Amino acid sequence: MDHKLREYEALRETIRQRGTIRMALVPAIFIGWAATAVATGAVITVAVSTLVPLLILVAGFEAIFALHMNVERIGRYLQVFHEQGGGWENVAAAYGQRFPGSGLPDPLFAQVFVCAISVNFLPVVLGYEYAIELAIVLVPHLIAVYRVRMGRGASARQRTEDLERFITLRNDQP
Repeated sequence: MDHKLREYEALRETIRQRGTIRMALVPAIFIGWAATAVATGAVITVAVSTLVPLLILVAGFEAIFALHMNVERIGRYLQVFHEQGGGWENVAAAYGQRFPGSGLPDPLFAQVFVCAISVNFLPVVLGYEYAIELAIVLVPHLIAVYRVRMGRGASARQRTEDLERFITLRNDQP
């Protein structure tokens, strides 16, 4: 079997596997977050207890973000080095450019993560004793929301940027 064909098949398989892992990981993240939130809320009754489940959400988002960004990068590599003039990656890219916002689901689940971060902060709002306590716990939650928003922006730019970079690399080859 040709080396290029083996590489193509292996990379397409990588995309399939990481896509499947991402879809299975999302429910696991939220189950882990909910279990951690209930457990810490039962044991620790101060507002700072929300930081432990917040950590689960942040780590989960970072895992989803990394899986998505790597899959997109592999897709752009395949598009430039394996599918000149046709193929799935070229058709998918053309579709996205021609029909932007065509109802595709959010691959990062950004709105779901922001909603969960907001729900995670709710016990603080309902049960804080001191304003400083509220402020101290609010800051990490706001940073987490900011990170999700920044990840979403990076993801939106990545396809175009990676495509340009891979075309430059291909054109620089002897």
